[in-house]
Amino acid sequence: MSNLVTIFGGSGFVGRYIALRMAKEGWRVRVAVRNVNEAMFVRPYGVVGQVEPVFCNIRDDASVAAVTDGADVIVNCVGVLDEVGKNTFSAVQAEGAERIARVAAAHDVARMVHISAIGADADAQSEYARTKAAGEAGVLAHMPDAVILRPSIIFGPEDEFFNRFAGMSRFGPVLPVIGAGTKFQPVYVDDVAAAATQAVLGEAASGIYELGGPEAHSFRELMQLMLGVVHRRRLIINIPFWAARAMASVFAIGRALTLGLVKGPVTKDQVINLAIDNVVSEDAQGFDALGIVPTAMEAVLSDYLWRFRPSGQYDAIKDSAKNLRNT
Repeated sequence: MSNLVTIFGGSGFVGRYIALRMAKEGWRVRVAVRNVNEAMFVRPYGVVGQVEPVFCNIRDDASVAAVTDGADVIVNCVGVLDEVGKNTFSAVQAEGAERIARVAAAHDVARMVHISAIGADADAQSEYARTKAAGEAGVLAHMPDAVILRPSIIFGPEDEFFNRFAGMSRFGPVLPVIGAGTKFQPVYVDDVAAAATQAVLGEAASGIYELGGPEAHSFRELMQLMLGVVHRRRLIINIPFWAARAMASVFAIGRALTLGLVKGPVTKDQVINLAIDNVVSEDAQGFDALGIVPTAMEAVLSDYLWRFRPSGQYDAIKDSAKNLRNT
């Protein structure tokens, strides 16, 4: 186990899957996180001492340098969907990504893998998308041979998409969504990890890869699929963008007045993103270039959404009992 990879955000949703795959490849894995105590679950991914969580603050050069020193490859999985305190979009996704690449170059790190997002655009209205683009530019300025992965919305057992709406479906007869017609191309988290692992091992050419699942669906269609998995009937209500913007503004005021203690379900920046399709571009290279066949949602969702069914794990038994009564 001579090779060492440092994974920034290695205990997060995507990072933990990359850490597990790299441990299976026999690499030493350094998991750089803000809270080491909450990342201890990664240690059993390998043999004793193979996978170690370490503290890192990506807003500080010295902290980044400490966890970069000695690494053969680095992976940056750090990103935020909402700004909290000093962890703003700019500080994390733009300045943080650039800092990691700059420090990596100074330490002669061989390769860098950067997790970005479909929709990264320097001219976008959304600050999330603009800072994602700025982060990519900062990475390429210092590590021009880096591999940048741009996934669509990611699904898996720990996701904040299907889990969130499946949880909402337990309350009331309606399921409100913003941008019901917006298209997404959900990608399985372990497929993203497989692509990152190829890049770490030097098996992927440098450049930008857009990663999406086998099919693109509208937001409404995704909710219909989710409702079918959790065995619930709900009326899907589309909230117009003008109403969503007004709601987000009210939530922003409440958040400011309570110093962040009260958070709304959506921000103005998220409303902007929800108006834009999040699918792989026609001319982009993706899973095909890596030889990876993406996993269909239908093959995975029931594995972790069953707990949102009316009777949880016993729902299938109840369905079977109904069939017996009808015979």
